[in-house]
Amino acid sequence: MKRILLAVLPLVLLVGLVAVFAMNMDRDPSLVRSVLIDKPAPAFTLAAVAGTGVEGFDTATLKGEVTVVNVFASWCIPCRDEHPLLERLKAETGVRIFGINQRDAPENATAFLTELGNPYERIGGDTDNRVSIDWGVYGVPETFVVNAEGVVTFKHVGPISPQTLERDVIPAIERARAG
Repeated sequence: MKRILLAVLPLVLLVGLVAVFAMNMDRDPSLVRSVLIDKPAPAFTLAAVAGTGVEGFDTATLKGEVTVVNVFASWCIPCRDEHPLLERLKAETGVRIFGINQRDAPENATAFLTELGNPYERIGGDTDNRVSIDWGVYGVPETFVVNAEGVVTFKHVGPISPQTLERDVIPAIERARAG
């Protein structure tokens, strides 16, 4: 009996894993739920990234108007791909975009923005990754919409594409502005 149980147990576990994966195959990985949605942005202060020519920011700076917070790094290839869309977002909506520069050398961040342009009104350097952890960041890039009261209303994981910009990000900004 014990031998049969030992022979069948791995098969049962394998079938269970296949069932879990099969049920989750059609889920969009960019729709990672965040515990921050509909809650105030975490308390933080980020110093400016030297050489970027813009100030750092903190929790209080997020209040007053809708803000897009984008977590990026110069070493992040998808960040390079989404960068023109951040510039387009700024031009089309006029929304404030603040950047959290994650685990990056200031000279690399400056070179990245010099090459691609700077859509960010403020950029804070998260050199030790503490603020990113508080925001629940899984990896770069990630983008958040924060309403005028400083409440996180939307999160997008991964690079913004033209489709997600139109379908998800711009409507999230409009909803945040509508209050």
